[in-house]
Amino acid sequence: MSALHRDLDDYLAIRRALGYKLQRTGLLLADFVAHMEANGADAITTDAALAWASLPPNGAPDWWAQRLSVVRGFARHLHAIDPTHEVPPVRLLPGRSHRATPYLYSDVDIAALMAAARSLRSPLRAATLETLVGLLAVTGLRIGEALRLDRDDVDLVEGVLTIRFTKFGKSREVPLHASTVDALAAYTRRRDELHPRPVMPAFFLSTAGTRLLYCNAHLAWLDLVHRAGLEPRSAKCRPRPHDLRHRFAVRTLLGWYRDGADVQARMPLLSTYLGHVHPGNTYWYLSAAPELLNLVAARLDATVGEPA
Repeated sequence: MSALHRDLDDYLAIRRALGYKLQRTGLLLADFVAHMEANGADAITTDAALAWASLPPNGAPDWWAQRLSVVRGFARHLHAIDPTHEVPPVRLLPGRSHRATPYLYSDVDIAALMAAARSLRSPLRAATLETLVGLLAVTGLRIGEALRLDRDDVDLVEGVLTIRFTKFGKSREVPLHASTVDALAAYTRRRDELHPRPVMPAFFLSTAGTRLLYCNAHLAWLDLVHRAGLEPRSAKCRPRPHDLRHRFAVRTLLGWYRDGADVQARMPLLSTYLGHVHPGNTYWYLSAAPELLNLVAARLDATVGEPA
């Protein structure tokens, strides 16, 4: 094993201990180290990083910029230990992130998706997908978090979900409204009636009695969207499962602004509920809906217009 390979193992171990999963980053850096080794290089240089990041030659500039950004993090770590490693400049390969425009579902849209789920031929599949859609809409969970729920994670007595080892390696508890508890209890009874001997302890079951896979859940979502008649609003605004999370955040913020609440003081609460590491990640939702921006502007005008 080369020195660079050992350095990479140390770097990934440190970052993962801090909660970062780095699945794609680990694969990319392993490929970068192999590229360096194949060229007989034992120290990162800007030229070497640029040569690797610009592969394939017909790749998209945004992809090249992402690849160089991954190397830059590794190089910055090594440079602190050994200054012979160069850190590529930030704007060497400028790229632009293209964030999808949130598809903000209306109440009618949610009802249509749940009705589409009820129309499915398999009773268990119908119950599972209807409940999954409803839970995502009222809690703002990431779909992966919902699919990873085990039965022991759903406390219907206390009305709390335990979300374990989320996107940033943290766990949290999510309190539930009484109506949500009732819906989950109804699904539990129906699920156990239709499949009394599951293969896994997953809360949401497939027809085989196993945990729903994300890829299958995503295909099922596309089918529900088609059945519900939901259409893209633009090339960058398509109905995705993750947009239910946006909907939850935006509706929460709208409610706070309309009630005259101190939104800035409450943002850390929303961040914790959503499982964000920093409140700054939650503030992005302020730009997700024109109605929300109008309320923010009105609040700002009222504050600026107050006498000193």
